[in-house]
Amino acid sequence: MEFLPSEWLNMSPLLAFGCLLVVGAMGGYLAHLWSWLPSITGFMAVGFLIGPGGLGLLNEEALQQARILIDIALALILYRLGTSLDLRFIRQNLGLLLTSLAEAVLSFTGVFTLLWALQFPPVIAAVIAAILISSSPAVLLHVAHEVGAKGPVTESAKTLVALNNLWSFLAFVLVIPALLLQEHVSFTTVVLQPMYLLGGSALLGLVMGYLLHFLSSRTHHAEQYKVALVVGTLMLTLGLAQQLKLSALFAPLLVGIVVRSIERKVVVSAIEFGSAFELFFIVLFVYAGANLHLADLWQFAPVILVLVLVRSLLKTMMVALALRWQGVRWPAATASGLLLIPMAGLAIGLTQTSAKLVPEQAGLISAIVLGAVTLFETVGPPIAAWAFRLAGETAEQKNADPKNQKLNQGWKIAGSVDVDLSVIHQANPNNAEPVAPAAPVQRSRWWFWR
Repeated sequence: MEFLPSEWLNMSPLLAFGCLLVVGAMGGYLAHLWSWLPSITGFMAVGFLIGPGGLGLLNEEALQQARILIDIALALILYRLGTSLDLRFIRQNLGLLLTSLAEAVLSFTGVFTLLWALQFPPVIAAVIAAILISSSPAVLLHVAHEVGAKGPVTESAKTLVALNNLWSFLAFVLVIPALLLQEHVSFTTVVLQPMYLLGGSALLGLVMGYLLHFLSSRTHHAEQYKVALVVGTLMLTLGLAQQLKLSALFAPLLVGIVVRSIERKVVVSAIEFGSAFELFFIVLFVYAGANLHLADLWQFAPVILVLVLVRSLLKTMMVALALRWQGVRWPAATASGLLLIPMAGLAIGLTQTSAKLVPEQAGLISAIVLGAVTLFETVGPPIAAWAFRLAGETAEQKNADPKNQKLNQGWKIAGSVDVDLSVIHQANPNNAEPVAPAAPVQRSRWWFWR
């Protein structure tokens, strides 16, 4: 009978997307049964359970089919992160920029020195060190949303994570020439390929950022089309980056930075995607859990464990000391450093890029980086949730604060007084003088350390 399917169902992108969503929702629900456990951990746990390393319900082919959805999720997350980085604010707060740069240099140096001491080839050690500079914006944004975190630590952490990913990409590009020399490619390729990757991705991000700003400023009265403009622009950016062999991670980040920096009136830089944005978070982390490589983790377990500890200590210590020197309290300074520990999206993307550049070294780089990602994605969400509580910026802590509760208390009548209100009913009250309207209050959208 021709109307019946000729073969058993094959895993399509739609089936993979639906499977990731349903399973992820169940994992998030189970995680909520324990108040101390972030939902990300539940997403990743069920992802590993159904992935190739677990029950095998989703094989490698199915995960590859769902890759386009992951790229879209990462583009949206990186755009959101880019909108938290205002170049005007950075110029006014050079201390935060120098803190981020010092932390990135220290992290790179520490990881490189450790791997070099463990007899890793210098070029491979430099590639891994450049990748490990990055931090996970997805973990930061999702955990912050989940615990209702708002405040100076949350905002500064967004800026630091955005800068972290920027430094990581730049360091990776600078290491590419040495990486290409291992493959004995021509001198022209060694010089031009990094320039094309960096310059082309930057140009694409700048052009698409200005395009988004131009379109949104001309249609700012049509509120219903804001989300469509942003998502459409990001998908165009993603598609062009893939077609032109540019970075599909750096370009969306730059789109967000450009839009936030050139907007005078907030139009799309502070747009909220709503509950639909949660879908992409779920898919991303279930996908990450399904791609966990426990075999790689066991093979290089001692190296990865030491690497994770060194990177975590260097990032936390450097940021905490630098911010404390700038006058930030120890709890807030330490929390800002802890929020840089999680690592995922950009690290995986750069690992895939390095695999395309040097296939012969792809196995070693992937084993170390993905093994580290496995640990960071496992312990990162609980650490992030604890960091927000340490800073005292969760919604639960603010609601429990007596200072905030006073605002919700009802007024009590302490007495009464007789007031003659007849004057306000006169057509033209005596001695009445026109009052000039007050100038609008200019509100700053940035948090400043005190």
